[in-house]
Amino acid sequence: MSEAPHEHMLIPRQPADFPGLAAYWQFDETADGYEASQGEAYTLTPGADAMSVVADAGSPFGGKALRIDEGQWLNCPRAACPMLDIHGAGGQLTVIAWIKREPTKHGGCEFIAGQWNETNLGRQYGLFLNISVWREHHQVTGHLSNVGGPTPGFKYCIDGPVGTQHVSCGEWSVVAMSYDGSQGFAWLNGALDVRPGLNPYSLAGGLHDGGPTGSNFTVGAVDRSGEMGNFFTGLMAGLAVYRRALSPAEIYALSTLRC
Repeated sequence: MSEAPHEHMLIPRQPADFPGLAAYWQFDETADGYEASQGEAYTLTPGADAMSVVADAGSPFGGKALRIDEGQWLNCPRAACPMLDIHGAGGQLTVIAWIKREPTKHGGCEFIAGQWNETNLGRQYGLFLNISVWREHHQVTGHLSNVGGPTPGFKYCIDGPVGTQHVSCGEWSVVAMSYDGSQGFAWLNGALDVRPGLNPYSLAGGLHDGGPTGSNFTVGAVDRSGEMGNFFTGLMAGLAVYRRALSPAEIYALSTLRC
């Protein structure tokens, strides 16, 4: 079929249409493992119990989404996903997820995706919800680390952008974080959730290199205090990681995708 007039001038319609994609997962069928459908063919495997894909009329991708119950998570071993191992002075990234959040029983912070292992001081980057280190709750947080361990002088890592708006339960949201090598940004539904002094968040020096014993790429939970925790609960329709900081226009366009 010949190309329609001005077809090449249309706005992007798939995550892969945006340069720098490392991997994109669209969770549209139940499986033992979920292979990225665009970018590198990395596979996420359930870390606890089988998971299922459910119908949801509001899901932006095909009316289906992955059901993540509290206590479940996905894992890709570090050695198996080198393009997700983003670190160093030149490391840039964007993590974006299409989610429908639900209340958790634990009531604490909730991990969406990234390479963030607190047990072995392997923190690099991680997209979170409900981080309370700044005495606020339920906002998007993009945790960043250039040391691997806690922020010097603090018990935990406090570095990274934190938004102001609550991520609602029971409705679809697009949450994202980005880092351009000197500043981190937290995004909600395609807009920068500005918070003076905290979003954008200045962090020079790049990201920590966890090395061979660093963090795996995980979804829905992180390794901390010797076990998995910080569980997310709800639906996830899609997840994408880019090896650059996308522009505001690109993040907005991604947030409006419907496939």
